[in-house]
Amino acid sequence: MPPSPDDTTSVYKPQRVSDSVLEVREVTKRFGGNVAVDALSLSVSRGVVAGLIGPNGAGKSTLFDLLAGVQTPTKGRIMLDALSIERTPAYRRARLGLGRTFQVARPFPALSVVENVMLGRHDQSGEAILPNWFTPRKVHRQERETLGKAMDLLRFVSLDRLATQPARVLSGGQRKLLEIARVMMGDPRVLLLDEPAAGVNPSLLDIIMDRIATINARGVTVFLIEHNMDLVTRLCSHVFVMAQGRLLCEGAPDTIARDPRVIEAYLGSAAA
Repeated sequence: MPPSPDDTTSVYKPQRVSDSVLEVREVTKRFGGNVAVDALSLSVSRGVVAGLIGPNGAGKSTLFDLLAGVQTPTKGRIMLDALSIERTPAYRRARLGLGRTFQVARPFPALSVVENVMLGRHDQSGEAILPNWFTPRKVHRQERETLGKAMDLLRFVSLDRLATQPARVLSGGQRKLLEIARVMMGDPRVLLLDEPAAGVNPSLLDIIMDRIATINARGVTVFLIEHNMDLVTRLCSHVFVMAQGRLLCEGAPDTIARDPRVIEAYLGSAAA
């Protein structure tokens, strides 16, 4: 079990990472009297695929909300490439290179698949009124570039044949792939993936894992929440384990899988 608040001698000390791209420093998030994240610290190394596991209610999605800017920490600091971002709005974090997908993909159902992907581009000139009047050629050129990039990303996630279809026709797994394409429109340097395997059939899961590995090979750091331990073992070089809002332990996937604390707090509860 995780250490009790009064047992300060057994509190896990996170590993120090010399080349961390994303760092959490003593972050706490309270909702009234409930503590969802409790003085948690961790560092994600640049260029890795890192995993975050733990039982339901451990605080994993709340931590991702804090990283992405959906929630603001009660206290503590969040660093992106040594820049403090805990008070930075979500849209500015995206422009700084922090992308995020959600556990339940919710595309705009009436828009086409390619239009959903195009929405992921930042600072499009056509979104403002004046450029459409005074620099229409620039706006049209950028729209063509955006469409071309969106189609390239749809081919990357094997959805290009559905580009003109409304997003509502997509299956759950296809919506996960669409979210990956959309977030990649923003050219993230760090990608947060919230349960990319949830609700995905095995054939699409193989595609998702391959695309995550390819994105990482192109230089994007990936930090993912996942309950599918096969995906975690195959993709992640480093795994963090949360329980009761705290960091329980961290290490290589095979080491984590044998840790008695993990078996009791996470794997045991999953098997129960």
